[in-house]
Amino acid sequence: MTDKLDPTRQSLPDAVNVFQFADERTWFENKLLGCRRQLQDLPKGASNFQRAHLELEIAEALIGLGRLEEAWSSACPLVELFVAERKFEHAVKACRVLYQADKEGSIVALGQGCWLAVTYPVDPGLSVEMLHNIVDETPSQSDGAAVAAMAAHYIADMRAKEQHESLTFLTMQILAKVAKRHRNIEDEESIRIWIQILELDDTDKLFSRLAKIIDVMAGDQWWFDRDHLRMQLPVN
Repeated sequence: MTDKLDPTRQSLPDAVNVFQFADERTWFENKLLGCRRQLQDLPKGASNFQRAHLELEIAEALIGLGRLEEAWSSACPLVELFVAERKFEHAVKACRVLYQADKEGSIVALGQGCWLAVTYPVDPGLSVEMLHNIVDETPSQSDGAAVAAMAAHYIADMRAKEQHESLTFLTMQILAKVAKRHRNIEDEESIRIWIQILELDDTDKLFSRLAKIIDVMAGDQWWFDRDHLRMQLPVN
């Protein structure tokens, strides 16, 4: 009898992949069980944020297990709650789960998560990841990918500290990938000229264009009041 989990009947790389997958699945299953146990054990006086934090970790574990419907259901109520609690990084992570769940509203979630990730000083690595998702979702010939890639590079350069070198290297790689697929250019000088031609080095225009892309993604399905949040932002 052939057993696809029997490493003696597979090549070594295939066997390694099977065991890695099994290890990852076990890790996510243990995380799911642990978080659900912690959620049940929370005292009656626990805050909404404490509960939502565990619900988010449960949703992330469900994504890791490929249980996308459950992940969506778990994460969907959390975005609005985290925004109300001003836990913006958690709100972005909830949007990331909703995007990863690959449902009808996932692009809406990605747009809103990117708006939060750009507007607030969340982990720059998370902001870059969210903007990179826009790059992946945008047609090759569209300027939208270039806008998202350049915005990611700008945020990495401005916000990253300990990870500045590694994160800006990553964002430059993303930008170079976009330039290759957008205009089939690869050398550094051509990329610099391409950035200037598209006015990606004008940050006011760059983020204005990004805002329009996000508006198209989210449409009229915003889950929070952006105007109210803008009024609460520091002037400088």
